[in-house]
Amino acid sequence: MTSRSAQSPTVLVVEDEGLIRLDTSQTLREAGFAVLEAGNAEEALARVEARPDIRLVFTDVNMPGRMDGVELAHCLHRLHPAIRLILTSGKTAVPKDEIPDDGDFIAKPYSAESVARAVRRMLA
Repeated sequence: MTSRSAQSPTVLVVEDEGLIRLDTSQTLREAGFAVLEAGNAEEALARVEARPDIRLVFTDVNMPGRMDGVELAHCLHRLHPAIRLILTSGKTAVPKDEIPDDGDFIAKPYSAESVARAVRRMLA
């Protein structure tokens, strides 16, 4: 039997709010993706270093720690330019030209369908 991560693209959900992270991760699993989770940018960077199969990072903009989601996106783009990026926030809109590598932005609150659709589009 082949593992799910070998069959499905792996997405890393970076969100400091546990319930939102859990809900978004479940949505993406139900849409057929392998999902990893991180609660902040530092944890996200460690996950990406440990898991070269991560194809997309879906990150909140406003998070505690040394860097926010926009800084994380730029750091990931420098270190791992093949990883696709989607940012989200309910407080701060990020203009598309501020997201590296033609990434995307989804405003909170978002629907499960809009997240799954955006991830599919970015990985197509």
